[in-house]
Amino acid sequence: QVQLVESGGGLVQPGGSLRLSCAASGNIFSITVMRWYRQAPGMEREFVATITSSGNTTYADSVKGRFTISRDNARKTVSLQMNNLKPEDTAVYYCNADIRSRSGAAISNYWGQGAQVTVSS
Repeated sequence: QVQLVESGGGLVQPGGSLRLSCAASGNIFSITVMRWYRQAPGMEREFVATITSSGNTTYADSVKGRFTISRDNARKTVSLQMNNLKPEDTAVYYCNADIRSRSGAAISNYWGQGAQVTVSS
């Protein structure tokens, strides 16, 4: 089985910073793609950022220049550095991963349980 656990959420004032981390464990041989999504109150879940196995990154327009996604393959983690946070960044942030199991199976869309990020004064 595979588990994704997010950490680092919390309450921050506008203009502040937070760093989210997502640790993967379980039946994982390697992680191919890792992503961050978020879901604000009353809104649909939206894409935030992606990082591929080659290190290629993609960001939603709303976070470009403020957020940075990175990965540590040895630790099987992905992080999201969030700077200059705005109230509209308030959401539950979810880690998502495509993995290859120890048996060689490629499996998509494992999800973490989410980390609350609240940006408010």
